Amino acid sequence: MSNAIFQVPMPYNEPVKSFAPGSPERAAVKETLAQMSASIKEIPMYIDGTPVFTEERVAISPPHNHRHIIGNYSKGTAAHVQQAIEAALAAKKAWENMPWEQRVAIFLKAADLMTGPYRAKMNAATMLAQSKNIYQAEIDCVCEMADFFRFNAHYLTQIYADQPYSPNGTWNRLEYRPLEGFIFALTPFNFTSIAGNLPCAPAMAGNVCVWKPADAQIYSAAVIMEILIEAGLPAGVINLVYVDGPTAGEVIFSHSEFAGLHFTGSTGVFQHLWKTIGNNISRYKSYPRIVGETGGKDYIFAHKSADAEAVAVAMSRGAFEFQGQKCSAASRVYLSESIYEAVMEKVILQVNSFKMGDPADFRNFINAVIDEKAFDKIASYIDRAHQATDAKIVAGGKYDKSKGYFIEPTIIVTENPKYLTMCEEIFGPVLTVFKYKDEALEDTLSLLNETSPYALTGAVFSQDRYAVQAISDILRHAAGNFYINDKPTGAVVGQQPFGGGRASGTNDKAGSYLNLIRWISPRTIKETLVPPVRYEYPFMDAE
Repeated sequence: MSNAIFQVPMPYNEPVKSFAPGSPERAAVKETLAQMSASIKEIPMYIDGTPVFTEERVAISPPHNHRHIIGNYSKGTAAHVQQAIEAALAAKKAWENMPWEQRVAIFLKAADLMTGPYRAKMNAATMLAQSKNIYQAEIDCVCEMADFFRFNAHYLTQIYADQPYSPNGTWNRLEYRPLEGFIFALTPFNFTSIAGNLPCAPAMAGNVCVWKPADAQIYSAAVIMEILIEAGLPAGVINLVYVDGPTAGEVIFSHSEFAGLHFTGSTGVFQHLWKTIGNNISRYKSYPRIVGETGGKDYIFAHKSADAEAVAVAMSRGAFEFQGQKCSAASRVYLSESIYEAVMEKVILQVNSFKMGDPADFRNFINAVIDEKAFDKIASYIDRAHQATDAKIVAGGKYDKSKGYFIEPTIIVTENPKYLTMCEEIFGPVLTVFKYKDEALEDTLSLLNETSPYALTGAVFSQDRYAVQAISDILRHAAGNFYINDKPTGAVVGQQPFGGGRASGTNDKAGSYLNLIRWISPRTIKETLVPPVRYEYPFMDAE
């Protein structure tokens, strides 16, 4: 029995390895990448801690080589979803009653496994299945996921330590309970760290989960589950199923014990799920918590005082790292006419120098987009730009899916601030630039603020502090993560809690205590040390 107040190890951001030529980490990941690429992995679901294989198998291929098969996953049915819910609920009592330090220790061990013996395997899986270069994979599936586990453990201790005031004669306490029921974690393809955090953050707080990853994330998700099992996660706490969305939703959102949704994905899907939950609200034992991070139409706004080189690099990195498949990726740019020519000259040179291809070749900065559906959607925007009278492609503009889903990083310039690609989320390597007149600063900011329904990330570049202040004030609600003289991507756990408002989500800030608190239901306990034995109050006494 615990009789001490424990402190977890001080969290830190896992250092990103360089993978420079000759480094041991480079050799290790190249060897692992070759081995995993040369084999076909049979990937089960995990229900109640047990691998579950089914007769229906779905092939997994790298986006950069869709003719090559690296695995098959076992596709589940509604019955498997029901089994996962039952396993979670059966595990709930023991898990929530486990002392918190024992729960936390599992995820601290998982972080060390991930950054130690599993580092090369985790990186290789993400490089293969999501077509990330080694630097993008390392930041995501190793460093950020380990950061989530370590910092969440720290935040949880802060939450538990927050206790109310007790006047003489009473002892007031707050007990931080998990939610009643189970959590549904619905995770995206693009970040392995998000796939790991969405079920694990609620689980660390004592909740049990049913986890459905995007199909393109399954290969990496299976490695996460392997790590969690080795770290000692009890059976049934997190149940990993591979089913289509409607099948999962039909079972989960009809269940009386549904307690919460932890979601990252498209705005349309999130809004549909919210409506479904609302329509079913009378079925649930409690009001479900809904936490979601969705789309973005993220911007860079460059003032006339901005450094042209810095703006160009922010455009190159912010728009095109991981092929623009980040909800935070720069998608629209507003450039002052004073620096427009200098910035555009530099950024076009940079984009034209990018190498594109298989992530196994470390010289490639750009790799493939995730699948054919994404490829076709992105290509359609490029096709329309080729034909437009109010827009012009100045870099990239070509694509090819004969072997892999490759799209050249593309820059469009337009004189129309409401041109299609200035307004709609594309989720690919397409950046649109609008030049504004210096004297139209405030009008352009107002235009930026109203052009998109999203408010996820944004960046302002300026060397004029008065301008920075004025722009920040006007754009106060236009981004949940706002950057000054930096690209609008790359939020670090513990440093820049991540999330946006408006159509971009509930802004519950992954990477901070604000997210964890959503998976907790506090109970206030008042203990009177010497209770009264008379009902009368002093005012009732005789004169």
